[in-house]
Amino acid sequence: MIGSRLFTSSAAVSHKEAQKAQMKTAVATAAREKLVIGSRAFSSRLIIGTGKYRSHAEMRSAHDASGAEMVTVAVRRVPLDRSSESFLDHLNSALQILPNTAGCYSAEDAVRTARLAREALQTDLVKLEVIGDQTTLFPDNEQTLEAARILVKEGFVVLPYFNDDLIMAKKLLAAGCAAIMPLAAPIGSGLGVQNPANLRIMREQLPDATIIVDAGVGTASDAAIAMELGADGVLMNTAIAEAEDPAKMATAMKLAIEAGRLAYLAGRMRKRLYASASSPLEGVVT
Repeated sequence: MIGSRLFTSSAAVSHKEAQKAQMKTAVATAAREKLVIGSRAFSSRLIIGTGKYRSHAEMRSAHDASGAEMVTVAVRRVPLDRSSESFLDHLNSALQILPNTAGCYSAEDAVRTARLAREALQTDLVKLEVIGDQTTLFPDNEQTLEAARILVKEGFVVLPYFNDDLIMAKKLLAAGCAAIMPLAAPIGSGLGVQNPANLRIMREQLPDATIIVDAGVGTASDAAIAMELGADGVLMNTAIAEAEDPAKMATAMKLAIEAGRLAYLAGRMRKRLYASASSPLEGVVT
């Protein structure tokens, strides 16, 4: 009987040691991983924005706290010729600029804006936005696909914003987009992930695609959920800029994305309808 207890105790210790080793491996794997977009690789999986901050200093502080390496810039809302002061003058020079075509309502307009951004900002990256409705700011997927095909042929690294539609995701990837950016909820709504099943299906059906959730994140738990569903990254602006303390929220988002990614890699436990005792009955002293 004593020998049996010792064996059970030894087995439990070995199991705990194995769990610790697995966790260390998972943490190390997450740390080594990179967010790959075209030929570029980033350590941070958070992409931040530049709008809605109350001051340039507040923006810079939030950017620094986020640990992000890429920042998106609305091309049509800044003086690209630097003729007057704008947030561009206050960005950390180490940040990779990701121009976006916000405010465009046709493929033609978006293509023209992307070309302008490439000339002015000297980058082939573009976050492609073609809006289809002024009230919801939902994307026009057909116009987005049309613009994507043109821009890819012209050598752009295209990251399209679109509805969380698996079929459109496949078409955008087939067109040559470097990554796809399904929305979580309407832009600036802060509603969080509204269709988790769609994002999960997209991840399972497109295992090799770079998926970056864009729009609708409101707080850290929303970012963690997106990452737990298998997203490769999250792009956000309003959730940080409109927080009472943007720098603190930026830090929270950084940690949430890291935690969500690690949870995804670790593998979630199976859900059960009924209880399952945390302490197994085997080896219980009676």
